[in-house]
Amino acid sequence: MTPSEAEAYALSLPGTFMVVQWMGSHVCKVGTADKNKVFAIFAGEGEGRVTLKCADEETARFLIEIGAATKAPHLPRGGWIALNVADVGDEEMRERLMTSHAVLKASLPKSVQAALG
Repeated sequence: MTPSEAEAYALSLPGTFMVVQWMGSHVCKVGTADKNKVFAIFAGEGEGRVTLKCADEETARFLIEIGAATKAPHLPRGGWIALNVADVGDEEMRERLMTSHAVLKASLPKSVQAALG
């Protein structure tokens, strides 16, 4: 999966939109315009790195310990990791994006979650 394919997949998840911020990063958010959460950050053009949230901190620590991911820059706590899209299989990349999306969607107010379907 290429970085643009991973980004397109992230944007296909329900209630998702993207903004460009933080030095040109493509930031995928879930929620509404006024109540949303970041669930994936694709680094600037051509870098191939994505930052996302794991289901829990233990999973993030494990992936970092085995060298499958690194600590997320600027988000060192709370189960956030950074990984190179090219180093992850397609199915695993989809699963990691879905997990990050689900975790952050669940942290939104119930009324926002209901509006997203």
